[in-house]
Amino acid sequence: MSQYKHSVTLDISRCKGCTNCIKRCPTEAIRVRGGHAIIKESQCIDCGECIRLCPYQAKKATYDRFEDFEGYRYKIALPAPALYGQFEELDDVDYILTALIECGFDAVFEVSRAAELVTEYTRRYMKQKPSALPVISSACPAIVRLISLRFPYLKQNLLPLLPPIEYAARLARQEARQTHPDLSDEDICVLFISPCPAKVSYVKNPIGVSQSAVNGALSISDFYFKIRAKMKEIANPLPLSQTGIIGLNWAGSGGEATSLLSDKYLAADGIENCIHVLDEIENGTLHSLEFVELNACTGGCVGGTLNVENPFIAKARLRSLRKYLPISRNHAEEAQGLPQDVLWTQQPENDHSSSLSCDRLTAISKMAEIETIYHGLPHLDCGSCGAPNCHALAEDIIKGEAAETDCLIQLRDHLGKS
Repeated sequence: MSQYKHSVTLDISRCKGCTNCIKRCPTEAIRVRGGHAIIKESQCIDCGECIRLCPYQAKKATYDRFEDFEGYRYKIALPAPALYGQFEELDDVDYILTALIECGFDAVFEVSRAAELVTEYTRRYMKQKPSALPVISSACPAIVRLISLRFPYLKQNLLPLLPPIEYAARLARQEARQTHPDLSDEDICVLFISPCPAKVSYVKNPIGVSQSAVNGALSISDFYFKIRAKMKEIANPLPLSQTGIIGLNWAGSGGEATSLLSDKYLAADGIENCIHVLDEIENGTLHSLEFVELNACTGGCVGGTLNVENPFIAKARLRSLRKYLPISRNHAEEAQGLPQDVLWTQQPENDHSSSLSCDRLTAISKMAEIETIYHGLPHLDCGSCGAPNCHALAEDIIKGEAAETDCLIQLRDHLGKS
């Protein structure tokens, strides 16, 4: 199995060893050891929750720089729809798209264009009556990795269609080669302008395909001021935008699901809420649902940690922008069925890196040992041991990553008796 490449990193020099991150990490991927945090890469889903919570800015996202791609002849920008909500007093997204051209891109292809096509293909897929219901959107990479790690039995429920970022990159390359026949695929560089670290990680760890058509991922926060500076110089923007209401709606929670023309859906945002929904699906307590849209970030993509604006303000701006737009500007061909170029070519890999053992009997034996140790712990889940809760400490002890004396409560009681 190939190694997962992460975008969330830790700056040890800034870390104070507090417990903010370990208590809120949705996959229990962070520990405090030796006075500072460590990230267990096998459990991290790059949701960015630790970046949002760290009071010392010790967690940060890595991403590409525009300057790193100067060697390409033709550079295409893929702006996420969340980008449009970052600018105040904006009544025409063509100002942003023209500014991207002024920043050095040769062309722009909106991810929202591909989102409108993926919406149509999702409707077709749902009409085929898939056997595993509810179908779970695969657009959020953090959610797909979360399912691979914690809810592997729900992988069969994932929507097997390329996410808009990937489909947009493929369509952008096709469009560039048609417009400029002298270009080869190696001449073209496609750069996604990302609202979150999970989508930065997606470029290195694509879902449903062996290799992404996206060359790199830039950060909205890093590119924001460059775009803003160029926008002030634009009097007459180029007519570049080709997206409608459906495409813009993908920036916020519920935008994907409500476009499917069905009321048998659920849309949840915020990683803790998403975990709760996945638990209910796995336990079979959610009934009559056909489609589930989950966004790791609060508010959807507008809540990503690489944005600059408050997600609720950004969402309000997007509502204002779509007032005079058509429902959709992008439509799939009339032919029935799903084209091969929008379907997954491979399933997400099973990730056993955080399991107790590859051998089932050994794993069961270790689980029993964990429960024995856990029974003897105080069940306070205080985090003073450096693990998020007592059960995680018990698991760390079995894995040889911690000792029972790390529990300060037990150590205090032991010293008091001696």
